[in-house]
This record gives sequence, C-alpha cells and structure tokens, in this order.
Amino acid sequence: MPKPGSKQAVCSCGFKQEAQNVTLTESQKQKTPEIAVIEKETTVNTITDADCNKCANKQAEYWEVQTRAADEPATRFYKCTKCKHTWREYK
Repeated sequence: MPKPGSKQAVCSCGFKQEAQNVTLTESQKQKTPEIAVIEKETTVNTITDADCNKCANKQAEYWEVQTRAADEPATRFYKCTKCKHTWREYK
C-alpha cells in the first residue's frame, strides 16, 4: 500500500511499485486503419483450358507458387472460372 502523497509506478501487467524521481508521459493509442471491403472479386491471373472436376467447366485461372525446395518445380494452382473450385497440380 503506498504512503499518502506518494506516487506509484504501475505497469500494464499489473505490477506496482512506489515511484521516485518520476517523469510522467502520456501515450495515445493509434487508430487502426479501416479495412476495405471488396464487393466483387477480380482476377489478374491467366485463364487457361483446364477441366474442373467439380462442375465440368473447361476454363480456370492459374498461378504458380514455389512450395517446395528451389531445385523442385513450382506447384501450379487452378481456380475454376465458373464455380471457383480450387485445386493444384504438381509437375
């Protein structure tokens, strides 16, 4: 319990200690930026001929990602242009 008239240093974790030679500072929380809501999904991926095994559509977007070691080929991902089903192909 602090003595009357004394000051305490208090941490956000709950630790309290009698303070000596105290310099007080203020800090303000910064506002978090607003998150944009995307109404419509747009694509920048290449569209190719690929058979969707879910809806039998014949076109899909594709992109490649290096998911394994650098000396291994990249993994190609496909996304159906009709039902948005996503699958991958290893080479």
